[in-house]
Amino acid sequence: MDPADVEYEPVSVKEVLSEMKDTAELLIDLSYSAVLNGSDDIAREVLALEERMDILQLQGRMSLLMAARNPEDAEQLAPVLGVIGAAEKISNAAGDIAKVVLEDIGLPDAIRTALPEAAEMLVRATVAADSPYDGRTLGDINMETETGVRVIAIRRRSATGKRRWITNPDRETQLRENDVLLLRGAQEGVAAVYETVSGVPYEPPAAADPPIEDLERAVDSIILMKDMSELAVDLAYGAILFDSEGVAEEVDELEAEVDALKSRFEAWVLRAASRVEDPVQLRGLVHLASATEVISDAALEISEGVLRGLNAHPVVAVAVEESDEVIVRLTVAEGSTLANATLGDKRVKTETGMRVIAVRRGRPAGGDAPSDADEWVIQPGPETELRPGDVVIAKGTRAGAERLGEATGDPQLYDG
Repeated sequence: MDPADVEYEPVSVKEVLSEMKDTAELLIDLSYSAVLNGSDDIAREVLALEERMDILQLQGRMSLLMAARNPEDAEQLAPVLGVIGAAEKISNAAGDIAKVVLEDIGLPDAIRTALPEAAEMLVRATVAADSPYDGRTLGDINMETETGVRVIAIRRRSATGKRRWITNPDRETQLRENDVLLLRGAQEGVAAVYETVSGVPYEPPAAADPPIEDLERAVDSIILMKDMSELAVDLAYGAILFDSEGVAEEVDELEAEVDALKSRFEAWVLRAASRVEDPVQLRGLVHLASATEVISDAALEISEGVLRGLNAHPVVAVAVEESDEVIVRLTVAEGSTLANATLGDKRVKTETGMRVIAVRRGRPAGGDAPSDADEWVIQPGPETELRPGDVVIAKGTRAGAERLGEATGDPQLYDG
């Protein structure tokens, strides 16, 4: 890391926290994807992004130190410093996951083969000088609509050679020669886009025979740990950015669920070790479980200040007020528009402008808990049905939150 990269700059706390949130989520996504796809290239991108997080942490600490003028300021800024410290834990845990791949700590080669057919893959492609995409915007290319593949991040070097990340590319983002694109989608679409971007055919990893009969179960658990870790971090940053105690409480619930998942996964690995010739090849799975717990614990640390009712420093409060996006936690009421209806039937995203990022199954009022009570539905789709008592977590505009509140029949919005 170049010392010049961490010289003090007058950046806002909101900007630093927002980029740290996006970077943390991307780190988790990439590190687990490196494992699932057996990709050294993706693992190396994780370590490069980890360096960026180190810079953000230092910039954040310097900005907070500059903002502290008296003991009262220091008291209010302490929880924000805790947020930055927790981000370091997430970054380090993602780096540890990437090293499982790079250092061959021990993973079955057949993990990629055991991925469900519906699972999306993630690859890295460099924009070639003669690529049809060079100089065009993502909106002009219309990649996701045309191919089902989306660019989740871009790594770019400036004319001076300095590396920077674009973690949330949008339709206005222009692609340039030598940009490193991180592409996510189904294999067929990714293969086509990869060749258009780089000018060379995509070569999928060679298939391997699984050493364990039910390796698919381990892969399913890894995907679930990835999704739940991402959600926990997303909600934790949402809680602090939008000062939402309700969202922070969901982080607490989710952390307990991740701990239980980690324990079950570890138990599966230990049982599987007795059925393989060389148990050492499963050691990396144990590392994955440990890193998952670190990430969920860090997410809880991020939201701890909100849970304790500590007032945010004015610089954070201003950032919250200026933010266009909110995270809400709403309970589906009996007889409401969304009760016993799917997200697709009610066109929730189109009609309200809110993206439902998770649903926690709840207990029907006045009845016993069903067998799947408190089950999380991560990344719900159009076919996901909402039931009375379900807790819906959604992101979008304040106006959209009001519309979604009316549809769920919950008058209380937890958006700070």
